[in-house]
Amino acid sequence: MILYSTHITPRLQYIVDFFSKELFEKPIEIITDKEKFINSNEPKINYSDLEFNEHEFFIHNTSILFENTIRRYEIDCFELNYHKAFFQTNGDFSFDIFAASFYLLSRYEEYLPHTKDEYGRYPHAAAIAYQQGFLQTPLINIWINDFKKSLQKKFPEIIFRYHSFQFIPTYDIDIAYSYLHKGWKRNIGALIKSLLHGKFSQIIERLKVLRGKKTDPFDSYEWLDSLHLYCRVKAMYFFLVAREQKGYDKNISPEKKALQDLIQYHSSGYNIGVHPSWQSGDDEKILKEEIEWLNIISDKKIINSRQHYIRMNLPETYRQLINAGIEKDFSMGYGSINGFRASVASSFFWFDLEKNEQTLLEIFPFCFMDANSFYEQKFTAQQAMDELLHYYRAIKKINGLMITIWHNQFLGTNFHFAGWKEVYEIFLKEEVYWDM
Repeated sequence: MILYSTHITPRLQYIVDFFSKELFEKPIEIITDKEKFINSNEPKINYSDLEFNEHEFFIHNTSILFENTIRRYEIDCFELNYHKAFFQTNGDFSFDIFAASFYLLSRYEEYLPHTKDEYGRYPHAAAIAYQQGFLQTPLINIWINDFKKSLQKKFPEIIFRYHSFQFIPTYDIDIAYSYLHKGWKRNIGALIKSLLHGKFSQIIERLKVLRGKKTDPFDSYEWLDSLHLYCRVKAMYFFLVAREQKGYDKNISPEKKALQDLIQYHSSGYNIGVHPSWQSGDDEKILKEEIEWLNIISDKKIINSRQHYIRMNLPETYRQLINAGIEKDFSMGYGSINGFRASVASSFFWFDLEKNEQTLLEIFPFCFMDANSFYEQKFTAQQAMDELLHYYRAIKKINGLMITIWHNQFLGTNFHFAGWKEVYEIFLKEEVYWDM
């Protein structure tokens, strides 16, 4: 497949490379030689403002891929095959799919002026996907499937790459234990607080756990091991290793043997990554220290990351991760609502819009997080199951990548999360397992 354009820009090369990965085994070649393009007998896409002949697939281009500045666009959505689209043009396809996909993948709108949420993050309510009602849809993948059908109609001989459904369960370990390994000061303070509030059942439970008479309510690790083995899934764990416990960073210290043992155990059988602390978002030196801590404890080079509280701002956060040696990030989603932040269920490389260049940081978007369902969306366990099934079926339909986030405390025995463990087990055993 060849693609004609009057000139090649970093933005155009980036999005064509993404489409190449999604559509074909070999990359699409971009050429600027008009005569060579017209005379070629290969399947070909004319991405310009002038149609040449009927032997090409013509997409009338818009301007965004040929610019190097960031400006506000008036996005007018329209319905196409029961789904939204924008950057409408004429030609063999009814909109500029390359430009629209670039706008969503690059998170273009997050570089525009906006009011941050209470945690200093880009608010999901400002996103076009939320405003236009396609946040819960892997829209780019759906567009690509429609695009494939149109290309096949024009070029019946064309052969596309086959994709299979992928599922990666991931876990954030930001509070490894509820009672254990907290130290006598934290435990005495918590006991006094429970006594003052009349929470006698919590006092009894804490004392039983500390005396070894009961399993810590946040300890779901052996149960998860058994579940993964039964369902034959390969999971990932992200560990918060903040040396100072304050604010949103409440895990036990990485200097404690208990956390080191937990990390070493999981690094021996799973892929692991760093869960950068809240503090590291304000100090790049702390981020590098935490990654180095995890390197040493796990005896592995740490290249995977997911932001604690999904505290992420573009381009600063991703630049910091790259500088710290991170190669794969799993933070692309919202910490306030579930859905597809980049409107895609595929991995992709991050494009630094300010520098106008593709980076080597690979992004793995998630669509579901237990904390969003429970704390933000106020869902019951059954409603969370329905939500999980929605994403599973939507991604399975387009043979995409499904990544979920769970926390160990949701899958233990804490009474606040009663029913959530059972929902997750049913989901893995009765839905995902049978399709692996």
